[in-house]
Amino acid sequence: MAASAIDAPALGSGLGYRPQFRADLFARRDDVDFIEIIADHYLDASKEKLAELELLGAHFPLVAHGLDLSIGSADGVDSCYLDKVAALIERIDPPWWSEHLCFTRAGGISIGHLASLPFTQEAIDVVARNVEVVRRRIKTPLILENITCVVRIPGGEMDEPEFLSRTLDATGCGWLCDVANMHVNATNFGVDLERDFERWPWDRLVQIHYAGGRQHDGLLIDSHDAATSDAVWRLYDRVIARAPVKAVILERDERMPPFGELIDEVARARRTLVENGRWR
Repeated sequence: MAASAIDAPALGSGLGYRPQFRADLFARRDDVDFIEIIADHYLDASKEKLAELELLGAHFPLVAHGLDLSIGSADGVDSCYLDKVAALIERIDPPWWSEHLCFTRAGGISIGHLASLPFTQEAIDVVARNVEVVRRRIKTPLILENITCVVRIPGGEMDEPEFLSRTLDATGCGWLCDVANMHVNATNFGVDLERDFERWPWDRLVQIHYAGGRQHDGLLIDSHDAATSDAVWRLYDRVIARAPVKAVILERDERMPPFGELIDEVARARRTLVENGRWR
C-alpha cells in the first residue's frame, strides 16, 4: 500500500454540513462519521453561527473547506482573508483543511466564482509561492481540490493530471480528489479516464468529494443538486481501491432530498471504504 500524503487519522464517511438539515443530522449523528464545514460561512460569524460551530465540533470530527483563498492568484493571497481562515483553523483544530486549485480574485477584484488556472509552469510557481505564504501562517496541512472548468485556458503546456501532479509536488500539499469534477471534465472535454487513470497523483490523495450533477446546454455541470450518478460511483469505487484515502464527503447544496437519501449515500460510500480496508 502506498504511503499517505499526510500524517493524520482516517475520518471515514462524512457529509458536507448545510444548516437546512441540522436537526436531521443530529437525529442521525451515529450515521455520519465526520463533518466538513464551509470555512467562509464562519469567517465573520455571528454569535449564533459560532455557537453552531461549537455544537458541531462537540459531536463530530470537523474539517474545513475554503472557497475564496484564491491560491492561484498572481497578486498573492489576501492577508486579511488569510488571517480569518487562520483564526478558524485554530478554533476548530482539524487534521487538515482544503481549498480549490483555482483563482477567485484578480487585480484586487473578486470574480465571484472558482476560475481555472492555465496549465503552465508559471501558474505552478504562483501556487507554490502562495502556499508557502499560507503555510507560514497556518501549520495545519492544506490539501488542494481539482475543479471543473467550462473552457481550457489557452497556452496550456500540459494536461490536467500532469498540472495537478506537478503542483502538488511543488507545494507539498495533499490532494482533495473530487471524483464528480473528474467525471465532469472528462465528459465535457472527451478525456478517457480509463486510459489516463494511473497518471493522476494517487500518492498525494487525502480526501474525496463526490456529488451529483446535471446536463445544462449540452454540458455536464457539477451542480450538487442530484443523487450521485452510477458513473461517479464507479469512479469512486476505483479510486478507493487504488489509493489510501482518509476521508470521503458527500456534497449536496440544492434540491435537497429527504435526509435519509443523503444518509444512504454516506452509507454506500462507507461500505466501499470498509471493503477496501480504508475504514474500520
